[in-house]
Amino acid sequence: MKKTTSLMMSLTLVAALLAGCGTSNSGTSSNSDPTGSNVGSTGKSVTLKVFIAQPRFKEQYDKLAADFTAMMKEQNRDVTIQLELPNTDNAAQILKTRLASNDAPDVFSLHAINELPTFHKAGYLEDLSDQPFVDSLLEDVRKSVTTTDGKVVGVPLETMSWGYLYNKDIFEQYNLEVPNTVTELREIAEQLQSHDVTPFLLSYKESWIPQLVLPLAVGALMKTGNEDFIDRMNKDEGSFQEMKEMFTVMDLINEYGTDRALEVGGDDGAAKFAAGEAAMWLQGPWYAETILKSNPDMNFGVAPLPINDDPNATLINLSASTTLAVSQSSKNKDVAKAFLNFVMSEEYSSGLFESLMFNPTATVHTYKSYPWVDDATVYVKAGKAYQDPSIPQAVKDEVGKGLQSYFAGQMTQDEVLDALDKAWKSFNKVNQ
Repeated sequence: MKKTTSLMMSLTLVAALLAGCGTSNSGTSSNSDPTGSNVGSTGKSVTLKVFIAQPRFKEQYDKLAADFTAMMKEQNRDVTIQLELPNTDNAAQILKTRLASNDAPDVFSLHAINELPTFHKAGYLEDLSDQPFVDSLLEDVRKSVTTTDGKVVGVPLETMSWGYLYNKDIFEQYNLEVPNTVTELREIAEQLQSHDVTPFLLSYKESWIPQLVLPLAVGALMKTGNEDFIDRMNKDEGSFQEMKEMFTVMDLINEYGTDRALEVGGDDGAAKFAAGEAAMWLQGPWYAETILKSNPDMNFGVAPLPINDDPNATLINLSASTTLAVSQSSKNKDVAKAFLNFVMSEEYSSGLFESLMFNPTATVHTYKSYPWVDDATVYVKAGKAYQDPSIPQAVKDEVGKGLQSYFAGQMTQDEVLDALDKAWKSFNKVNQ
């Protein structure tokens, strides 16, 4: 990844994402086809299997399923949505098992950066390049779901600007400024502790949460000198020993964190953070909806996590993550594609995305951006951002388990890093 290219992509993405204001109607219009891809009547019932690894949004996705089936009924199609919302920690393995046993969902979610390229290479993804939704995607968002051979293979749901979350009211109460270095972060933690405020909320029950420190560290260290780390790891020429600095901030977070970390998952963590049980949380704004459901008046912000004492390495991560794809083996491709076009339709999409509290990803999204998006934009405009590094999902899974074990005192730093090196080499053997 080249430094200049990364910065320009970051600036373009966020500038585009923040365009527009107002709120659109999320309902469907009578006798209309918001998908722009009328599939017509076949005289038979269709069950569409939809697999999305976001159980916290069950209410929104249940409504989406009901609204889509109602629209299909207007088109004289009898469609039932079989919605599966697995936990993030288990989703990847469940999906791989389903694909290997020829029981693939018709529509399933993948991570745009970490998984789409691998699944496309394996032949699992339908080419969606000719679908109506493609033209509405913002340019840099479209790039995130476009393969190296120019095919669009997914609908991007989430694009995020993230680092960690902090309670703005607590910071204001004690006259604290967002830190630029690890030393400043420690000073803030000590000040908070002196006022009997727990600095960090720890929620390590789900392994994907502690692993968040990995892309933050890799992205920051690549941006400030180690630019070819990913390329070298893909050639078995690098080592995670180069990223050992991530333990500096991880140890600090653990030292000043809440108790019973391995018993607290994401939803519980969101409720505790919303209740003011800690001032900061190593987490992204994808939990905004859950936080605000617990405390509608919660005043939280997004800030870049310091990795070391170089302020130039304190950067915002810009990423396209949860993406919907269509299985190439689906027997209901016409309905599956209609579903994706419905998700991105002008009549419906803006209301859906606003209810999920996701960033805009297409020109059809006209709702006002959220305060935490505006927070991150300040850093992006100052050039303090990077594109999410392309780390294989198998490696992220390994670091999540490793950091759980490290927290529990069952693995050393070097053992965790060695396990990551082995996981990446195993990935290379399968995918080269």
